[in-house]
Amino acid sequence: MNELTFDETLTVVGGIEVGHAEDLEGLTGVTVVLCRQGGVGGVCQRGGAIGARQLSALDPAHIVDKVQGFVLCGGSAFGMAAADGVMRSLAAQSVGFDVGGAVVPILPTAVIFDLKLGDPTAWPGAAMGERALAAASGDPVVQGCVGAGTGATVGKVLGVGCATKGGLGSAGLRQDTGQDVPLEVGALAVVNAFGDVHDPSTDRPVAGARLGPDSQELADSMSIATTGRVPERFGDEERPTFRGSADPQNTTLAVVAVNARLDAQDMTLVARLAADAFPRTIAPACTRFDGDLVFAITTGQVTADAHQVGLLARLALEQSILRAVRHAEPLGGLPAARDLVFGG
Repeated sequence: MNELTFDETLTVVGGIEVGHAEDLEGLTGVTVVLCRQGGVGGVCQRGGAIGARQLSALDPAHIVDKVQGFVLCGGSAFGMAAADGVMRSLAAQSVGFDVGGAVVPILPTAVIFDLKLGDPTAWPGAAMGERALAAASGDPVVQGCVGAGTGATVGKVLGVGCATKGGLGSAGLRQDTGQDVPLEVGALAVVNAFGDVHDPSTDRPVAGARLGPDSQELADSMSIATTGRVPERFGDEERPTFRGSADPQNTTLAVVAVNARLDAQDMTLVARLAADAFPRTIAPACTRFDGDLVFAITTGQVTADAHQVGLLARLALEQSILRAVRHAEPLGGLPAARDLVFGG
C-alpha cells in the first residue's frame, strides 16, 4: 500500500479558498475558509471554553443544508465581529442561502483567546474580515503567524510568559480511488493550546511550556498538570494551591475539507474522527480552558466511505497541528519551536 504524503494544504480540495488578514502590532487576525458554491458541513466540539456563533447551522436537522465556509478569529468573543464583514461582502456577491429576494451567507465562526500576547483591545473587526475574504484564493495556504494564528501560543500551564509561539498550519493529500476525480482531503489548524504539542510518530515534544520566561527548555505540561498544578476555574491563576501562573487563554481550531459525497450526519462523523488529532498531538488537550473545535465541509464530488474520509482527515489534521508550530516565528517576546532545546 502506498504511503500517504500530506504535501498539500487545505486548498487541495477543489472549490476551497483560504484568506488571511492580521494585525502584527496588536497580534491578532482572521482566517476565512470559503466554499462559494456551498458545501455540506459538520462540527465536533471538544473543549470546555468554546467561543462560536452559527453552530446550529451545522446540525443535521437544521433547515440550512449547506454552508459557505467558516471564519476563524482572534480577539476572543470580540473577534466574532470580523464575520460581519465577511457576510456583508459575500451577500453583495450573492453568495449565501437564498431566502427569496436576498441571500444570507452561512458562516459558522469560532474564536481563539489571544488577548494577552499583544494589544488586548486590538481585536478583529468587520474591516479585517473583509480583508481576509478579499485575500481568499485556492493557492496553497500561507502558514505560520498569519491570520487567526497571529497571536496564538502553546503551553500555558506556567503562564503565557513561559509559552511557545503557536500559529496556523495546513496539510492535505489526493488519493486515487479509481474514479475520474481523486479523493481530496485537507485540514487547517490554528494552534493556541493550553498543552504542549508532540509529534505522534516519534512521541517527541515540539513546542509548549518552558521552564521559565528566559528558558529554552520545555517543562512538560502533562507532568505538571497531573500533579494538580492547574487552576480550577477561569481566572484562578493566583489560587494558593497553585504553584504556577496558568493563563487560560487557549483553543485549537480546525477545519477539515473533503470532496466526498457525504451527508450532514456523515460530515459530523468526519469532524468527530478528525478531532482525535487533538489528543494525539497535544497534551493535555480538550481541557476546560480550551475551546477545541473541528469544522468540516465537503464539496461532494466522489464516492467515499465516511470512516475512511474521517481517518484521513485526522491524519491531515495531525500534520496541520505540527506545521502550525513548526512554521511559527518568534513574536510577542516568545520563542518559536525551532528555538527550543527539544524543539521540532
